[in-house]
Amino acid sequence: MRYTKLTIDHFINPRNAGAISDAGGIGFTDNLGCGDFVKIFIKVKDDVIKDVRFQAFGCAATIAVGSMVTEMAKGRSLNEAQTISDEAVAEALGGLPPEKVHCSNLAATALHKAIEDYREKASMPRD
Repeated sequence: MRYTKLTIDHFINPRNAGAISDAGGIGFTDNLGCGDFVKIFIKVKDDVIKDVRFQAFGCAATIAVGSMVTEMAKGRSLNEAQTISDEAVAEALGGLPPEKVHCSNLAATALHKAIEDYREKASMPRD
């Protein structure tokens, strides 16, 4: 199994790692088969993702895709970020070994769930 230099860099030096205490949306997904998970936190202003962070547990690929998806989503509109696909994340890292491609699904799915969570909360009436 070989990782690209970029994947290794995102694993060793993850970007945007951590939580956002006052996140507008939070998304979580896991893979019960391997035990990995990714949690994405977003802050949105004027329909644009102004801050995004992730927490992950898993292999090098899981950490790297969490890092990469945050880089890809930051500064994008919600609609643009919603189009970030599993394949786009893996491609942005220069590809993943075939047995690790499933890891790219975790981060993109968690991002999409965070956007859905934000939209659901934004549509709720406020007291």
